[in-house]
Amino acid sequence: MRAYWLSKIKQTAVGAALLALAAGGAQAQPTAAPRARAYTRSAHLMGSQFTFTAVSGDDSLAWRALRAGLRETQRIDRLCSYWDSTSQVVKINRLAGIRPVVVDQEVYDLIVRTLKISQLSGGAFDITFASGDKIYKFDKQAHASLPDSATVRRSVRRIGWQKVQLDPAAHSVFLPEKGMRINLAGILQGYGVRRAAAVMKQAGISGGLINGSGDVYCWGHQPDGSGWRVAIGDPARPHTVSSWLTVSDMAVVTAGNYEQYFSVVAESFEQNINPHTGYPATGLRSVTIICPDVELADALDDAVFVLGPVEGLALINRLKGVNATVITDAGETLVSKGMQLNPYHSAAPAAATQPKPKS
Repeated sequence: MRAYWLSKIKQTAVGAALLALAAGGAQAQPTAAPRARAYTRSAHLMGSQFTFTAVSGDDSLAWRALRAGLRETQRIDRLCSYWDSTSQVVKINRLAGIRPVVVDQEVYDLIVRTLKISQLSGGAFDITFASGDKIYKFDKQAHASLPDSATVRRSVRRIGWQKVQLDPAAHSVFLPEKGMRINLAGILQGYGVRRAAAVMKQAGISGGLINGSGDVYCWGHQPDGSGWRVAIGDPARPHTVSSWLTVSDMAVVTAGNYEQYFSVVAESFEQNINPHTGYPATGLRSVTIICPDVELADALDDAVFVLGPVEGLALINRLKGVNATVITDAGETLVSKGMQLNPYHSAAPAAATQPKPKS
């Protein structure tokens, strides 16, 4: 699930190119280059709202690039969707326990990367989470109790990223047990944003921002030459800002627990399930990952949610070029080493608190 994000993108007016003519028929002066402005297009993709922004002084180029980025995201969605009956992921799931499925090299490589993140995170990120039985209803309502422990244990019996069998020669994928399923939802939006940005750059857009419902990647600069200012939502007050940072050529990806949840005796449980235990992850209300790779950031926010504040930030601190900030259930803001945030209307900097190790 993705937290509500606000991205503040400063817009500038289109500068009109004026041809200056000297009196008495003097030679015309060179035409001034069109001033850059930010062009934006939004669409509902991958079950979420995407916004594509391109900075350019060329109207035609900007709109072509925006359309190309949108089409690339649509292509990836059709290829890897958990819900589209024609997708290669659905075919893998349909033939679980029967036979391997040959997939496009692109899909194969993406699955390989997800399994590496599973290994890195000790299984906190696991695309086979879809194999779990659906025993929870995240309806924002109060429930009498959690399912009994035996039901919870049974719900995760088919989950296990180590079970996925890959054949690099045939680039095939095999799920060895009937009922096993994979779902790339934890990384697919990030991958879609990464590919859309690559397509827009190839089209000639040197500055832009793509926001896939909280999976933000920006490159270059705004029309006035400044960096991109990205705000992080406050989980205690949805649709408000807790802090912000200025970035360029960087991903800022947030996951929050305040959109899909249920409660038991005033304790809220959100939809990130711990694949080891079968219980909803607890301890965090919001996770934000900052790194150059939006695909990696998209997977890491889920892993940190499952690991919790101490183990999650310990994982981030081991990774070069990756930072994170988390907000705990108690409302405390914790950050990774070297992380600096600008608090929004706050007296103390958000980067002041480091997690305390478990005793």
